[in-house]
Amino acid sequence: MQVELNEYEVAEDMLIDGLKIVQDTRLYRFTSDSVLLSRFARAKTGDRIADFCAGSGVVAFHFHALNRTKKQGLSYVLIEMQEALSLLSEKTARLNDFSCFTRLNCKIQDIPDEYRESFSLILCNPPYERGGLENETYEKAVCRKELTITLREIAFVAAKNLKYGGRLALVNRADRLAEVCYTLKEAGLEVKRIQPVAGKAGAAPYIALFEAVKGGKPATELLPTLINEKNQPF
Repeated sequence: MQVELNEYEVAEDMLIDGLKIVQDTRLYRFTSDSVLLSRFARAKTGDRIADFCAGSGVVAFHFHALNRTKKQGLSYVLIEMQEALSLLSEKTARLNDFSCFTRLNCKIQDIPDEYRESFSLILCNPPYERGGLENETYEKAVCRKELTITLREIAFVAAKNLKYGGRLALVNRADRLAEVCYTLKEAGLEVKRIQPVAGKAGAAPYIALFEAVKGGKPATELLPTLINEKNQPF
């Protein structure tokens, strides 16, 4: 489907089946963290999926591109507070003729009650750096730093909106691993899988990927460290 792009918008190749994602060169653009999360998360047939802090929707779109031929009946709600980024996800859905995506332009803390316990999977690449605006614009800083939402808020809102047995797939800094685990557990989300990610072999992990289950029993699988070298294509 043809989609009209403005002078700052580009349709970038997702490197999967010729699919494209619309990005605005003035706004926050996704990093490899989003792609790694989309590959780490696991789909089930009929999943109703939310993408928290969705930005332009890259996590959900990559996840769908990877799973759409394997699992039937997937549907998505992309939740993003910045309207300009949220509108980009709408263009991407139209460009790829994806009819199973809707967008919700609001803060995670303000998700309407109609979504309570309605999702079987939540994907979330949240802002996880600490600090202020520094040299960044506000629009970019809120995508990287905990200026408008905290890890604890994400955990409790996810628990509220997941079905019993539903999963949360999350990425965060490796040095916050303990904080992520106890915060999710406090919210009733039991961490079931952790995968550290390092920039090169022998280096300390810089991020970790987490899968937690609402109402799950204690038992955590620690996966081998994934190496994400700078020249790895996405």
